[in-house]
Amino acid sequence: MIHHLSFPAIDPMHVAQVLAEIWGGKVVPFPPHPGSYMVLTLDEYGTMIEIYPIGTEMVPGIDAGEVLFSFNAFASPHTATHAAISVPTSQKTIEQIAAREGWRCVRCDREGFFEVIEFWVENRMLIELLPPTLAPKYLSFMQPGNLEQVFAAPPQPITVGSFA
Repeated sequence: MIHHLSFPAIDPMHVAQVLAEIWGGKVVPFPPHPGSYMVLTLDEYGTMIEIYPIGTEMVPGIDAGEVLFSFNAFASPHTATHAAISVPTSQKTIEQIAAREGWRCVRCDREGFFEVIEFWVENRMLIELLPPTLAPKYLSFMQPGNLEQVFAAPPQPITVGSFA
């Protein structure tokens, strides 16, 4: 189970507020890194998302020290990091929020296995949202027996430069 994740945003407070609206959560400051915020669901699992200012990087601490935060002025605005999150909000409400923010939002079929709503935070960070109408099919697909059938063949290596 994933309890929390983090990603950067151009406007961390605003992104946290929008995600809290969709998730039915609460926004609080993230004290270890000023200018960062946490979106809390206040559920029994401690589920949250940390939103840092864009350019923030986490680097290993020195010796036995904790993680350190640094800033990279040349960081790409895009990332390969994404998350699939079940939310209590309807597809219609998600689409209305995305339209209000001017953010890309599209319902997508993942090869017939399940559907998600691609919600592009600030039009650069992907969160796959699973409203109550889509979550059951995703959860069914992700059951161990189903995954073992779908992924029975061993993975094939991809050579560098072979991406379309």
